[in-house]
Amino acid sequence: MLAMFDNLRDIIRHWWMEFTLQTKLMGAATLVVSLIVSGLTFWAVNTIQADARINDTRFGRDLGLLLAANIAPQLAENDLTTVARFSNRFYHSTSSLRYILYADDAGNIRLGIPFSESEVQNSLMIERRIHLPEKTGNKDNKDLPLVRQHQTPEGIVTDVFVPIEHEGKFLGTLAIGINPNPTVVASTGLTRDVTIAVFVSIWVMVILGAVFNALQITKPIKELLSGVKNIAAGNFKQRIDLPLGGELGELIGSFNEMAEKLEIFEEQNIDELTAEKAKLETLVTTIADGAILIDNNLNIVLVNPNARRFFGWDRIDLNGTNILHVLPGSVSAELTRPLYQVAAGKLDGEEFRITLNHPAQRTVRILITNVLDPVKENVRAIAMTVQDITREVELNEAKSQFISNVSHELRTPLFNIKSFIETLHEYGDELTKDERSEFLDTANRETDRLTRLVNDVLDLSKLESSHTYLFDAVELDRSIEQTLRTYQLNAKDKGIELCQDIEPDLPSILGNYDLLLQVLANLVGNALKFTKADGKVTIRAYRAQLSPEVGAEINGITSEVVRVEVVDTGIGIDPEDQRAIFDRFFRVENRVHTLEGTGLGLSIVQNIIEKHHTQIHITSAVGVGTTFWFDLAVYEKQQIQHLEDLQLVESGGWVIGDNR
Repeated sequence: MLAMFDNLRDIIRHWWMEFTLQTKLMGAATLVVSLIVSGLTFWAVNTIQADARINDTRFGRDLGLLLAANIAPQLAENDLTTVARFSNRFYHSTSSLRYILYADDAGNIRLGIPFSESEVQNSLMIERRIHLPEKTGNKDNKDLPLVRQHQTPEGIVTDVFVPIEHEGKFLGTLAIGINPNPTVVASTGLTRDVTIAVFVSIWVMVILGAVFNALQITKPIKELLSGVKNIAAGNFKQRIDLPLGGELGELIGSFNEMAEKLEIFEEQNIDELTAEKAKLETLVTTIADGAILIDNNLNIVLVNPNARRFFGWDRIDLNGTNILHVLPGSVSAELTRPLYQVAAGKLDGEEFRITLNHPAQRTVRILITNVLDPVKENVRAIAMTVQDITREVELNEAKSQFISNVSHELRTPLFNIKSFIETLHEYGDELTKDERSEFLDTANRETDRLTRLVNDVLDLSKLESSHTYLFDAVELDRSIEQTLRTYQLNAKDKGIELCQDIEPDLPSILGNYDLLLQVLANLVGNALKFTKADGKVTIRAYRAQLSPEVGAEINGITSEVVRVEVVDTGIGIDPEDQRAIFDRFFRVENRVHTLEGTGLGLSIVQNIIEKHHTQIHITSAVGVGTTFWFDLAVYEKQQIQHLEDLQLVESGGWVIGDNR
């Protein structure tokens, strides 16, 4: 039995699949029309029943008036026998009457058919009364008889209440019941049963059609919907395998063909797309500036590592977060209004310079730019570029400091020179020979001071440029001896002992003789300047081995070096000032402002030492003294090629072993 049912189901399904979509839609339209026709039939039957009830009402009213007119005289004479006899003949003359009741003005039933008189008067029976409508007891009512209907198992019975009057006297009420028309009742029942059967059949067809539709039409559509979602998600291997014909079969075939073409296209282009994506991600990740992309609601879409570093977002998940909630308070306060204006299209972009205090002290330039939709020309997103301009700000500050220092240093000697020259020019004849000599000596010293300032500025500029220097074997003892000869007289005048401590048989080092001579001159000059009388300044040079901590300072050229130290017993330098002592134009104000200097000497020393691919170090204690020291590579032939390679990546390079 079950196998027969399965076979029948397969036959019906195959038969239904043969229908086109148009045929199925026509079937649905036929079902709708059937429902409408059934509804109209039901309405027509109800109309016929209403007309039948109206006819029963008219018939009962006329019959009641006729009967009341015939029995009124007998009731007036209280001749109930004649009334009963006439009413009985009248009752049995038609099958339409259900009952006849006579009640007095109080509602007590005096006579009833099919009730017998003995039953009415029997003392053992409960006295029967009827509740008369209020109008029947009113003599002035002219719109009676009163008609009403009530439902019984046999159908709707029409009740007619007729007041009985004789010669203007109210005698009581006649109540008669009119049976429903049997033909109408039978036809109504049949029509009702047929209508119910039709409706049940239609709804059964609808339910079966819906189930069938779910099996044959809805299932393929759901499969297509699922397939489209998979394609949209990038699963181009999606296929639909349903044995359907007609339009749905063609649609499924077209879908499978489209998916196959997309799969082939993906295989051909996935490598190229992946490479392009990797390039873009690498570009965004490696650019020096911070890059942030936010949508129109100011939620973060993309942020690169440098932006995270600038704002301290390294371990925060920022996707979908409102940028104003994660920016530092001062930055958020300054950017809130411009960001909303750019998002609303009221502003194309704006630039800000802001100082950040966390996670590090830095100055940044933030550029806000809108990203427009090329088609709709509305704002799709907002791009924020964060540039670290701390170095630029520092350079500007250094430039301002340079201008201030140089202006001050130039103004003082120029003013002194001009003052003494003018005095000699205007009052030369009145001055003594010693006074004129003193004035000229002062002008000469101020000129030397001015020359030193200009030379220091030129030297520093030359060191920071791409100028090429000669590097060759240098004997340090010669440079040290020349420096001592230069400053010996100056040290003697100040009462300072100037000496050297050089290891015997010191090897030659790789360097530039003139530059190293300038380093020693600047360091010894500073030592003499800040050492009091009876102090001591010593230049030491000895062999040393590079320690692991500083091994990279000489770029791995050799492990053996010559260490040079300039040691004094001067006033010393505070630890807080030691970190900035090599900055350009830096001078410790509370110790240096009374002494002549440009603040460029140690900066020049640092640049020269860096040209030798090493670093200069400082050790100092206030009131004890200061030691500057640096290491120089020992000259070896095999170093030449390595250093030639180094010069290729150096700005401000140098040349080895020639005299260009």
